[in-house]
Amino acid sequence: MTLWLVIPLGLLVLAMVLVLSSSIDFRIRCYKHGKNDLLELDVTTLFGLIKLHYELPRLVFKGLEQGVIGKFKETGTAIKGVDTVKEEQFDKERIEHWRDNIQLAVKSTRGLKKWFKETVSHVKISKLDWSTDFSLGDAADTAIASGAVWGLKWSIVGFISQWVKLKHNPRVFVKPVFQDEHSFSMEFVCEGKMSVSYAVYASLQLLLRVLRETGGISNWRKLLKRMRREPHEQSLE
Repeated sequence: MTLWLVIPLGLLVLAMVLVLSSSIDFRIRCYKHGKNDLLELDVTTLFGLIKLHYELPRLVFKGLEQGVIGKFKETGTAIKGVDTVKEEQFDKERIEHWRDNIQLAVKSTRGLKKWFKETVSHVKISKLDWSTDFSLGDAADTAIASGAVWGLKWSIVGFISQWVKLKHNPRVFVKPVFQDEHSFSMEFVCEGKMSVSYAVYASLQLLLRVLRETGGISNWRKLLKRMRREPHEQSLE
């Protein structure tokens, strides 16, 4: 009888050890060449048992009122595959919703900014490549602008390195194209990971910070309901 109890407990402990020893791997790719746009996010965890793929193949600017519209594709594999395609609209109203949600989250969580900084500091970036080719239609203007682009890109990379750990030196390229026509192409690739064990620890820390704040649980329930409702309201519009 004892043996039948020990075996399941042993398997459960082994499963927990395997889960906690795995990592959450991600890959972000942003590509633009002329009118061709692509934004991809791949997330893999539990040694490849769970795979998620998010894709935004094109963004269309509809003006200041309508904002940006894009078709969003989600593909997932765990026990069974999930494949959904929906159109998303990112306008002024939606940005205001995001701002209100962030303000409510900060208000409802003790030290949320500190928690976020500590959490992202455990993200390890293994690859960061960023290349840009462009032409302003004039050789002199293109040459001057290329220096400014260099400075801007390295400033952004420096800012990122203050938040996350870079395991390798980033590769940043700026290629001025000297031609009479305007052109722009860009590719950004970022790969990294975070351990599942720290993700679990960070989740518990977040829960404790919510519990310590007066009205934290009720406000987070309100926030989650609002976040679930917003995509439905966007689709009705």
